[in-house]
Amino acid sequence: VQLQASGGGLVQAGDSLRLSCTASGRTFRWDRMGWFRQPPGKEREFVASISWSGGSTSYADSVKGRFTISRDNAKNALYLQMNSLKPEDTAVYFCAASPRGGRLWEAVAYDYWGQGTQVTVSS
Repeated sequence: VQLQASGGGLVQAGDSLRLSCTASGRTFRWDRMGWFRQPPGKEREFVASISWSGGSTSYADSVKGRFTISRDNAKNALYLQMNSLKPEDTAVYFCAASPRGGRLWEAVAYDYWGQGTQVTVSS
């Protein structure tokens, strides 16, 4: 069972990036999915989550209105569209899957994690 995050890179403030997360080993189509990030020297924090159908999403206040989480269950894939990036968005971004659901803003709700992809936003 593996989640693979990709799409990170070095961009300037105001730019956009689209992160992708592909899954292998099992289907995640019935799982809630989420994105977390870990800024340098800080703890991992919630970014966004999405229900299994994609019909329900939730965002951290810091990214609301700028980031959009989506999924394609046919491709077993999760996405995070990040617009109007700021230097404070610099972090390693992780995708995660939660078969159990629950408090999706907490990392403990997730059983499967990707390896992370680095996003660096310069000012």
